[in-house]
Amino acid sequence: MLLKTVSPQTVSPGEKRKRFKEKLKTGQLLQFPGAYAPIISLLIQKMGFDGVYLSGAVLANDLGYPDIGLTTLSEIAHRGKQIARVTELPSLIDADTGFGNALNTARTIQELEEAGLCACHIEDQIATKRCGHLDNKTLISVSEMSQKIRAASDAKSDQNFMVMARCDAKTVEGLDKAIDRAKAYVDAGADMIFPEALYDEKEFEIFRKEISVPLLANMTEFGKSKLLTKQELQNLGYNIVIYPVTSQRLALYAVENGLQHILENGSQEGVVNQMQTRQVLYELLQYEAYNKFDQEIYNFSLHNKGGQS
Repeated sequence: MLLKTVSPQTVSPGEKRKRFKEKLKTGQLLQFPGAYAPIISLLIQKMGFDGVYLSGAVLANDLGYPDIGLTTLSEIAHRGKQIARVTELPSLIDADTGFGNALNTARTIQELEEAGLCACHIEDQIATKRCGHLDNKTLISVSEMSQKIRAASDAKSDQNFMVMARCDAKTVEGLDKAIDRAKAYVDAGADMIFPEALYDEKEFEIFRKEISVPLLANMTEFGKSKLLTKQELQNLGYNIVIYPVTSQRLALYAVENGLQHILENGSQEGVVNQMQTRQVLYELLQYEAYNKFDQEIYNFSLHNKGGQS
């Protein structure tokens, strides 16, 4: 690849999937902050996190839509590829409801594998889904969801690609039925379970005791779940924690405040000290490596020294 010498991507998707699967077996809690753009995944990697999460809600927000199933497979696969290709970390992507029936879900897995992702989760809501922490969600049947999970599992070409089932049933049918659904999804081939909108430590603990495969905890702000610490989730036996919208919320709040300052003062001078510097940005982007690339490639002369035309 032409830019291989300066690309931060030095680990193949297959190797990332293998490493991710091995890390899940350690019993250590893996932290996956959300990335709404490739450059955020570079920052997540630089700061030493375990992986990158790509939220469907965040992508919808970024496109100016609410999280109600308006985004498409091609849109999330494209953004997923952009983000996954620049980081050595494993990337877990939100595949909403699989973008259709079981057959569509199988194609979703193929597209996400080809895009270089390491894992995805599929939820048991109807196609016109909504945020997992909102009320009045509508679920599909256990049978239909199991068909989707089975199709997803069968569609994998790399067995290290992890298919996660997101169970939204707790706030709809109660904790016991949510656990029953999760067990059915494991039987159908789910590699991991994402129990959405659990309330507190007790509910997280009960779910952990009942489910044998790796579990994900969603620590989203302003939701139904208590914001537990890394150590608390580690003690509860969870394997992954995501912070899906955190980086986007931080960014939007900072941008809003900065723009308000300009509106009120006529200049950004008073908020320059709140900005990432040019130097730090260039270090994150490996700017110097690209300069070296230019010097090594464009070091020839256009003058004819051999007398040939």
